[in-house]
Amino acid sequence: MKVIETIKSEKPTLSFEVFPPKTSDNFESVRTAAEKIADLKPAFMSVTYGAGGGTSDFTVDLAEDLIKQKGVTPLTHLTCVSADENKIETELNKIKSKGIENILALRGDIPEGLDKSKMKYKYAYELIEKIKDFDESFCVGGACYPESHPESENGEKDIESLKIKVASGCEFLTTQMFFDNNILYNFIMRLLKKGVDVPVVAGIMPVTNARQIKRITAISKNTLPQRFVRIVDRFADNEQALMQAGIAYATEQIIDLYANGISAVHVYSMNNPEVAKRIKNNLTEILK
Repeated sequence: MKVIETIKSEKPTLSFEVFPPKTSDNFESVRTAAEKIADLKPAFMSVTYGAGGGTSDFTVDLAEDLIKQKGVTPLTHLTCVSADENKIETELNKIKSKGIENILALRGDIPEGLDKSKMKYKYAYELIEKIKDFDESFCVGGACYPESHPESENGEKDIESLKIKVASGCEFLTTQMFFDNNILYNFIMRLLKKGVDVPVVAGIMPVTNARQIKRITAISKNTLPQRFVRIVDRFADNEQALMQAGIAYATEQIIDLYANGISAVHVYSMNNPEVAKRIKNNLTEILK
């Protein structure tokens, strides 16, 4: 099933992200976790793809397993940061051969030391064009940053880049994590004013340990509301308490999103079936 058909529905949907292992030794444990999350019957599940293809060998295998074993629609990530045209075509052939219809097209993080001038694909829109040229039947999504891409000069130029993505064939946008819903609402208003009206899937990260916050703020420079900071500070030394508080905070965010007309929510569950299950259980009546 095409992801765009699912998220265009006005009915609230919940989906989850999983990421493949870096080595084959851990593949079975990751597959077990992914299957447990799939048992929750999400609208779809995204499967990430390492920058430079670091985990690409396992991405399609995991996505195929979700279809065959659990009947769950996968959204396969594909990055192009250090790939040439032959590499992308090989990946697309593999994806198509497994019956996977949905791709989240990403540039990916540029590895340290890589000469950008030698990159075949410098921007995600170029990958989107390639995918659509290869097979226009693929449902292709892209990423967006409610607080602007870290490399963008400003918010206006960031939205201009998103307009190019959409013009290239991007059918929906999935946000990076955010912790203040007003940031997303303002971002969507700015998108609409610029004529970007594709569906936006809200990406939510339930913070379950204090280390996550350090990684998040170091990479994405997210704004952290004082209410959220106080929760983390108060329960940072109590892992179970922080997990409970983090899931409660994420649940509250999701309910507010649904109440304000954002029907598609994607949870970055970090391969943790328990986190996914608790989130889903908090929303059982809402998702009926």
